Amino acid sequence: MNPIDRLVAWVNPSAGLRRQLARRALATYEGGKPSRLRKFRTDTQSPNQLVAAGAVPLRAQGRYLERNHDIARGILRTLVNNVVGPGGIGIEPQPRDGNGEIHDAYATALRSAFRDWARTPEVTHCHHWARVQRLQAKCWFRDGEGFAQMLTGPVPYLDHGTRVPFSLELFEAEMVPMDYEGVRIRQGIERNAWGRPVAYYVYREHPFDTKVLTRNADLKKLPAANVLHLAALDRIGQLRGVSEFASIITRLEDIKDYEESERVAAKVAAALTAYVKRGAPDMFDAATAQYDSEGKVIPRELSMSPGMIVDSLAIGEEIGLVDSKRPNPNLVTFRQGQLRAIAAGVGASYSSISRDYNGTYSAQRQELVEQWVHYATLTDEFVGQFVQPVWERFVAAAHLSGVVPRPREVDPLLADDALYVGQSMPWIDPMKEVESWTAAVRAGFASEVEAIRRRGGNPRDVLEQIAAWRKQVREKELVFDSDAAVDTPPQAAEPAPDPDPPDPSPDPTATAMAGIASALGAMAGREPAAPTINVTQAPVTVNTPAVRVDNHLPEQPTPTVDVHVEAVMPEQSPPNVDVRVEAVMPESAPSDVVVNVRNEVPPAEVTVKLPPRKTVTRVTERDGMNNLVTTEQIETDL
Repeated sequence: MNPIDRLVAWVNPSAGLRRQLARRALATYEGGKPSRLRKFRTDTQSPNQLVAAGAVPLRAQGRYLERNHDIARGILRTLVNNVVGPGGIGIEPQPRDGNGEIHDAYATALRSAFRDWARTPEVTHCHHWARVQRLQAKCWFRDGEGFAQMLTGPVPYLDHGTRVPFSLELFEAEMVPMDYEGVRIRQGIERNAWGRPVAYYVYREHPFDTKVLTRNADLKKLPAANVLHLAALDRIGQLRGVSEFASIITRLEDIKDYEESERVAAKVAAALTAYVKRGAPDMFDAATAQYDSEGKVIPRELSMSPGMIVDSLAIGEEIGLVDSKRPNPNLVTFRQGQLRAIAAGVGASYSSISRDYNGTYSAQRQELVEQWVHYATLTDEFVGQFVQPVWERFVAAAHLSGVVPRPREVDPLLADDALYVGQSMPWIDPMKEVESWTAAVRAGFASEVEAIRRRGGNPRDVLEQIAAWRKQVREKELVFDSDAAVDTPPQAAEPAPDPDPPDPSPDPTATAMAGIASALGAMAGREPAAPTINVTQAPVTVNTPAVRVDNHLPEQPTPTVDVHVEAVMPEQSPPNVDVRVEAVMPESAPSDVVVNVRNEVPPAEVTVKLPPRKTVTRVTERDGMNNLVTTEQIETDL
């Protein structure tokens, strides 16, 4: 309380109380206050009271719209096709052993038995498994609920028609009377103290398909454990379902009535062609008019035809054309707005309901992505209330009947594990989708199995199909680029020829010349230390012209030169090499030494490419004057 309110309450408590009540009345939500401009409705009834009052007429109206309204029928077809699809909800068995691994043999046996059961899964043998799912889904959306009884084992007068003794009995919502009440029985459903259904009361025959009125004595009690109740529930504690058309029925009827009015108006407008506008009364010429036997003027009739010329008009008359403004050009815009509101209410996409696919790729994909979340949610509810209980009961019946016995190593609690595969989101641009999935798989963000399932396929079936097809292709000796195993790998380009190819055999002439030059250079330099010569791997080119080596030595006694050359070559035919060395030296005083070397080889160009080697020349003996007497040359590989 503010200071003024406290003062008023201290002086006059009654006035203070009135001020507090007025403030509380003002502190409410504006939307919760009724006014003359806003209709205000209070919902004080329980969910089951509302359902009991409106579920039956809504069900009847939904069925009427399905029969007589094209848009309503298209909405049902869109919901059923996107939730259940052409092949129904796929079931991939995944029974696991004690280690958590999938038992492949048991899964294969279950898959084979279920394939046989899916041909005639219900008692009338009129519908296969996918069609049973579509019928139940249509009842779910149109009527708000659908029922099925699971029958296992021997049943009087019932032929299961499959290896596994298990069948379904389908029945619609009116088979469970909405007005049947009793002790803990509400709307034909008996519950325990916690509100859990324990039994359903069902008519033995359709209540509207007999010539006599049905009675409560015609009801049979079915255990809730054997009954599947697929219902659209909006509130906690609600027992029976309500049609998905409940919030859009008024709008659907308005569209139907408005389109009917526009069609009638267009027909009337087509019947109105033209009119003749007459002049003033004083322009009437009685002498030229035609009269009947009673003296009345005979009205003229003008027949309209394309290209006609009217030349029979009297003075002051003219022809006018009727402009009816039909068809109404605003009808399409109005209809589109109404259909968008209907799509929002029922949960189907506007493009699918209206068959209006105008828009860019981004807009269409955004609509598809947002809408597919709703379809996935409905699929999850359908699987949880109908498909999964059927599969679990089928696995149990297959084991108890001995058709598919459960192996000992399979965990009993995990024997009925399965993967339920719903409809995949369609592709707007397949090229872009394939490229994105390929990149995700190669990057490790997704697996091939997930990509196949997103396309609505079974990875195991796809793998078997590919294996069988490639086996046939190999038998026919055909090659397709879809099989990476038979692709011819690109051949590597041949290396360019080396302009200086290595010669595996060293040239003896070059070896001999290198040794002689080394020895003579050491003699001329009179170096006491032994020189070291390193030969690199660079290619050496030796030409074959005549070589003359002149070496002038200082005056000294005539030395004795011993040159030892060793060459290791691979076995091959030796070349024709003729090496002659002539040395002419005076016998007395030191003089110039002339060494003539003549090398005669056939004219040719030889390229020598030696491996890395190390050559060491060592002086082993000198005379008294420190002259070279004996040298030793050693070559080693690096």
